[in-house]
This record gives sequence, C-alpha cells and structure tokens, in this order.
Amino acid sequence: MQKISSGTSSAIREIFQADKVLLGMIHCPSFPGSPRYKDQSVDSIYDACMRDADALIGGGLDGLVIENHGDIPFSKPEDIGHETAAFMSVVTDRIKTATGVPLGINVLANAPIPALAIALAGAASFIRVNQWANAYVANEGFMEGRAGEALRYRSLLRAEHIKVFADSHVKHGAHAITADRTIPEQTRDLAFFDADVIIATGQRTGNAATLEEIDEVRSATDLPLMVGSGVTRENIGDILSRTNGVIVASSLKVGGVWWNPVDPERVKAFMDAARPALGRD
Repeated sequence: MQKISSGTSSAIREIFQADKVLLGMIHCPSFPGSPRYKDQSVDSIYDACMRDADALIGGGLDGLVIENHGDIPFSKPEDIGHETAAFMSVVTDRIKTATGVPLGINVLANAPIPALAIALAGAASFIRVNQWANAYVANEGFMEGRAGEALRYRSLLRAEHIKVFADSHVKHGAHAITADRTIPEQTRDLAFFDADVIIATGQRTGNAATLEEIDEVRSATDLPLMVGSGVTRENIGDILSRTNGVIVASSLKVGGVWWNPVDPERVKAFMDAARPALGRD
C-alpha cells in the first residue's frame, strides 16, 4: 500500500526534540460571547487555564494543546467572533511565558485561520485542525476542509514554522460523504495537502481510537502519527508502540470528565504507565 508524506523531516522531532511525546489539553472555560459564559471574571478564566497547565507540565507532559472547548455549542468557522481569538491569544501567551513548553492551538469548530493568528501571537508551535481535507457532517453541520485557505493565510503571515496537526476520520461526525474512500485514502489526502502530523481519534471526546484504526492510518503515511482521543493509563503502552505520541485530556481530569480540572494524581498515574513505553527513566 503506497504511503504519502508531505516532507522528509519529522515535525514532532523538530518541535519537541523527541520521537514520542505526551501532550495535555487545556480545555478553556467558556469565553465571553459563548452561550455557556455566565459573567465569570476574565481573570478567573485565565487562572483556571493556568492551574491546568501547571498540573500537566508539572506532572511531566511534554506540551499542551489549548482549545476553546467551553464554547459549546461551537460555531462554524465563519461565525466565530474576534473575541475568541483575543481571549485565546492571552491564554496562550500566559501559558507560554509560565511554562516555556511547545504549545498547539485548536479553535472549534474547524477554524485554522484564527488558530494560526493565535499561534503566531502567542508563540505556539502548531495548530490542530479537525477537518483539513475533504468534508464531513459534524455536530455543527456540513464541515469542509480548509487546507488551501489556511496555508495561504499562513504564507501571508510568514508563519511557515507553525505546523499543522490534522485529524484523520475525525470524531463527532458522520463520514458518509467520503464513505466510498477508505481511512488510508483519506489519510493520504491530509499528507497530499501538506499536513505535518496525522491524528487518529475515536468517535467522540474521551472515546479511544481502536488499534485497528490506528494501524490503518499508519499504513497510509510516513508522517508522524498521534492519537488524540480516549488515551488512558491502561492503553497508553499499546498506543505508544504504534505512534509518535498522544494528546490526552479526559482521563487526566477529576473523575475522568473533560470539563473538570486536571487531577495531579491522575497525571502521576498516567506518567508512571507511559514512561516505560517512552523509554524514559
């Protein structure tokens, strides 16, 4: 089966100076302008993000992905307000200044243009994009890949150093539009449209990608591969044996629920399970 790669260098190694990495999620609380925002002070929002960042990086993770997950229900890219980028830029800058670790930005839903602006303003290293090529039916409705638009904007910003981490067969949606194309074929499309890292996911937040699906994605590209959903201390060894790393969120939160704060004890248990697979002391 032919593999496609958009380049010869590894974005994971370039960003993290490692071949396998563990990334935590900063699920930002609801920002002003979103339906679930209830007049919390802006400082309380920033403080919540900082506490999670401190717990994750203090526990030994290699980097973070910052996401506006509290802005449920998510808007389509063209309807996202400028305030979202403004607040996320401040969060990113504060976390970068405090931790110094590599950061990624994901603006929901599927909004690489503001994500690139935030990443450049806050010195983040990459963006995550849920639908980079092709199209699918998401919770928000019809969602198109925006690779052409995003890469032209990145070029305009002279921000080619900001890498693209793109989901393959992304969660929270139906893929009937591309049902005649296999997961490996869809993965090749991401590489063909110059993604730098591929992410395999499950069906929803906290749901794990199966090892079979991970292997399908792996078969299609030589690009670095990560798993971005459903990672736990129980499955981290099997996942890391097949991939270049994970983005872990819900299993590190109090009670294993994504909207709760990070639980340092869960972080410790996760890191204890992950270190043997990473080859770290």
